[in-house]
Amino acid sequence: MNKVILVGNLTRDPELSETPSGVAVCRFAIAVSRDYASADGTRETDFFNITVWRGRAENCGKYLKKGNKVAIVGSLQNRSYEDKDGIKRTVTDVIANEVEFLTPKSAQGEEGDAPVVSARRERPQLEAIDDNQLPF
Repeated sequence: MNKVILVGNLTRDPELSETPSGVAVCRFAIAVSRDYASADGTRETDFFNITVWRGRAENCGKYLKKGNKVAIVGSLQNRSYEDKDGIKRTVTDVIANEVEFLTPKSAQGEEGDAPVVSARRERPQLEAIDDNQLPF
């Protein structure tokens, strides 16, 4: 089974393009903080290259900007290439099957900045009830 689920923030604006046969492809990277802190208290971050295809790619290219938070469900794919110095390199990409936009539309600035918005709601204060007032 090859399945990965990631939640992170875009590190750059998405790059939308088409294959020679006209299929939309969108590429971007996300930063994902690790769940644990190192010995000195800092949290490390991992960076993942994301590739999205077809209609989802078009939506990502249209609506996502650097800094937006997204949830990605997909699979890992390795590819190899030779760099300009003739050295063989291997890269791991996440091929996204699902992309959920987590930054609220209202939180996106005109330049695509996405400030953090708290989703907490105030809870109403409950009155203290005497056990003798309960109907059971």
